[in-house]
Amino acid sequence: MSGQTDEVAYLSLGGNIGDPAATMGAALRLLDADERTQVLDVSSLYRTPPWGKLDQPEFRNAAARLRTGHSPRGLLDLCLDIERRLKRERKERWGPRLVDLDILLFGDRRVDEPGLEIPHPRMLDRAFVLVPLAEIAPDLFVEGRSVSACRDALDCAGIVPVSAGGDWWKG
Repeated sequence: MSGQTDEVAYLSLGGNIGDPAATMGAALRLLDADERTQVLDVSSLYRTPPWGKLDQPEFRNAAARLRTGHSPRGLLDLCLDIERRLKRERKERWGPRLVDLDILLFGDRRVDEPGLEIPHPRMLDRAFVLVPLAEIAPDLFVEGRSVSACRDALDCAGIVPVSAGGDWWKG
């Protein structure tokens, strides 16, 4: 880790093909193995209904808090590389996937670049993102509201924890 330039970032993880828990666990281990990134905290694993495209298997979702010496773009590149290494194929928007890693927040930075927007532009509309995130960062503020308050304003029906605590990813 590079010291004082490190920042805390939050990720959302998801998948619904194959063994999503195993694939997301592998993604977290690869993130943690990166010399400039450390996984600090991981939510429980949640079973969630499909969102956007409804005719597909249910998802597994989680959130993670990282410390990283990467820039926002560098962290995105790392996440995309990990998705590729785990054989993710991008075929259909909101469609089935082996694994998905999204950067939700990166310190207090705002980023609006091609292919990268932080805070994640749709995170506050998605219960499958906010339920796991609220578990590890309930008092974190986004757009002037706590994550837990944002979660409480959404319909969280069908989102069920399938692991107790955040050690499920360690293998």
